[in-house]
Amino acid sequence: MNIRHDILKRPLELKKTHDYSASLAPRLTVFFLHGIASDSGTFQKALMYLEGTVSLKDVRFVTFDLLGSGQSYKSDRINYNYTNQLLALDNSIKKLNIKTPLILVGHSMGCLIATRYADKHRRLVDKLILVSPPTFTPKDLDDSRFDEAMNTFRTALAQKDHSIIKEKAFNDSVEKIVKNRKNYQVLIDLPLPITMIYGGKDILIASYNIPRAAKDNCNITTIITDGKHGFSHEKYNKIREILEEELHAKTI
Repeated sequence: MNIRHDILKRPLELKKTHDYSASLAPRLTVFFLHGIASDSGTFQKALMYLEGTVSLKDVRFVTFDLLGSGQSYKSDRINYNYTNQLLALDNSIKKLNIKTPLILVGHSMGCLIATRYADKHRRLVDKLILVSPPTFTPKDLDDSRFDEAMNTFRTALAQKDHSIIKEKAFNDSVEKIVKNRKNYQVLIDLPLPITMIYGGKDILIASYNIPRAAKDNCNITTIITDGKHGFSHEKYNKIREILEEELHAKTI
């Protein structure tokens, strides 16, 4: 069943905030999905860098705001869960009628949504690049250290804008996406290439589980960068290298 917008009476979609390729006939499409309590502005500096890289002129770069974030639809009358986020993402992707291979790049919670979408649409997604990916196992979610990490995160957000931590979109995302007990299992069962880029000291993602995930799923490659959670220059420089390799592989 296609859930429709409760007021506008049309299918849920995400707001496309960026869509650019230096080529009229791109050979690869890359979607960026941002994290919780954020929006697609997360990728602004990365896009300036990647789109200014001559070797990536044949790549199409697209960003969306997730439901409840940025310019996308917000309402306390919907749930910000996997069902609605994935439905809106799927409607948005289909609307673009993409003919090239597709790579999803997620940051933080965006990694979880990218992974679930790839799991549901395995023929549409060629590769995942997961930057600062939360890798909490059910055991982690039951551990007091998880609550401590989330409290640290909430406190940091509240210092910037206290209203964020009261929003339904934020609290739904924590409870129904970040704390979903199936996240780790979906990741390690996914049979497509996955690169996980992360900081070894990032306390928000259970980084100690990432080497384990790579052992549990032979499709996972890991890259350790700076210790930060954010979408840093070092991280999107690694994305450049990955995309260059993808383009090269497709010309052989």
